[in-house]
Amino acid sequence: MNESPNRRAVIVGFFVLLGIIFFVAGILMVGNLHETFKNKMEVTALFDDVNGLQKGNNVWFSGVKIGTVSNLHFYGKSQVEVLIKIETKARQYIREDAMVKISSDGIIGNKILIIYGGTSAAREIQEGDTLGVEKTFSTEDMINTLQENNKNFLAITNDFKVISKGLVAGEGTIGKLLKDDAVYANINATTASLQLASAKAQELVASLATFSANLNKKGTLANELTTDTLVFKSVKATVFQLQQMADTATAFIANLKKAGTNPNSPIGILLRDETSGARMKETIKNLESSSQKLDEDLKAAQSSFLLKGYFKKQAKADAKAKEVQ
Repeated sequence: MNESPNRRAVIVGFFVLLGIIFFVAGILMVGNLHETFKNKMEVTALFDDVNGLQKGNNVWFSGVKIGTVSNLHFYGKSQVEVLIKIETKARQYIREDAMVKISSDGIIGNKILIIYGGTSAAREIQEGDTLGVEKTFSTEDMINTLQENNKNFLAITNDFKVISKGLVAGEGTIGKLLKDDAVYANINATTASLQLASAKAQELVASLATFSANLNKKGTLANELTTDTLVFKSVKATVFQLQQMADTATAFIANLKKAGTNPNSPIGILLRDETSGARMKETIKNLESSSQKLDEDLKAAQSSFLLKGYFKKQAKADAKAKEVQ
């Protein structure tokens, strides 16, 4: 009879113990407390502003949760030191030059820490290392930036109001252009002149292109001047002769001027002595008179019966020669 109550007590105790085990396991699973028993290492990061980060917030690396924030406390004058517990098995992927930044779990979710970056040349993080921190913009920073942008936009709007008012009133160069038809007409005339100049320039370019094409075209003067050495030498000799003639003429004029300034030279006497000049004029008149008398004698000779037949034959021969030509 005594064995039956003891047996029931053992069975009840067994089920109670089993229930307690299931209860503790459920609490651990629901509260994710099993993470507490994993091997972890601790590193730190110094922030100027943690933006609401709290103890227990998760730590992520490449989209995988690898730890939690174990504690926060003030450091120095105004910084906050954040202690981070990281799973030991994740340390091989995190380098000492990795960075830490604060982000949000979703749009309005809890704050989280994100570890990113790092180079393969750096060593793995060790217990007690301090990771670098990336400064992030908080909501307040974004609001302040928007306010500053609004101020700038308001200043630009005010300036544009002043400019548009001046344009409507016809002030300034652009205002005069919009209001004054004469300015617009001048600009049109200038544009037309520029277009004409452009057309002339195009014609000049086309002419130069034609000339350059003729340089390679056989039979043209330009090609012969550039390729035929005989023609080039002939042109060069002609230019040289013209230069000599010009030099001779220059020397002759210089000598003539020099002789004219000398009153004792023949030219000086002709230019300065009125008597010599009158005699020369008289001589020229006599020569003209003699030439006129000679013409009259020749006409008389042509009319004489002795030479009349000869001159008629000569005239007929000249007429036939002209017809043949």
